[in-house]
Amino acid sequence: MIRVLVVDDEALIRTGFQRILDAADGIEVVGAVSGGQALRTVRETCPDVVLLDIRMPDVDGLTVLSHIRELPEPPVVAMLTTFDMDEYVETALRSGAAGFLLKDTDPEALPLAVRSLAGGGTVLSSKVTRVVVEGYLSAGAQEHPPQLLKRLTDREREVLVLIAEGLSNADIATRMHLSTGTVKDHVSAILTKLEVSGRVQAALFAQRAGLLTRGPG
Repeated sequence: MIRVLVVDDEALIRTGFQRILDAADGIEVVGAVSGGQALRTVRETCPDVVLLDIRMPDVDGLTVLSHIRELPEPPVVAMLTTFDMDEYVETALRSGAAGFLLKDTDPEALPLAVRSLAGGGTVLSSKVTRVVVEGYLSAGAQEHPPQLLKRLTDREREVLVLIAEGLSNADIATRMHLSTGTVKDHVSAILTKLEVSGRVQAALFAQRAGLLTRGPG
């Protein structure tokens, strides 16, 4: 059972997300709260996935994300927004958010996104993906990707490509005929060697390095 916490300042959004996810197999919403209650509720309910509104009047979503990431065993966090051009997207992803969803995400897609996040995957709304990738590429977030890529083994580079394709650890393990634990070790090594804080950043790095167009070799 995947335990989910929904954090949003609008009761209508919280209720809607809760009903959609509670109706899905294998997912349980353990809380639906406003930003001011978020950190305490995370500690009390120990969710696997947090869907966190990035803009809230009582407390900034980025602040909540920062505090959650400081926990000994933080849950996976995906940010919620109504804006496909939200200027906080890059900051959130660099702060360790594992995904970004628009609040008008198709109800059928929401449980799939949660399952992907819980399995170690990354989730970006299609509208957000274009904005994030273009912004990342134009900003030149890593000045010398070829030099950093040389730190990776051939196997780690293969894993990086699959991360960039949005696969979860379990899916990567199946694709590469490895154990999930081995994949987790590879992912950890990749994040360290590329000097990024999360899978989304690693995926964007792969985009900028051109790995998705020319393959891992």
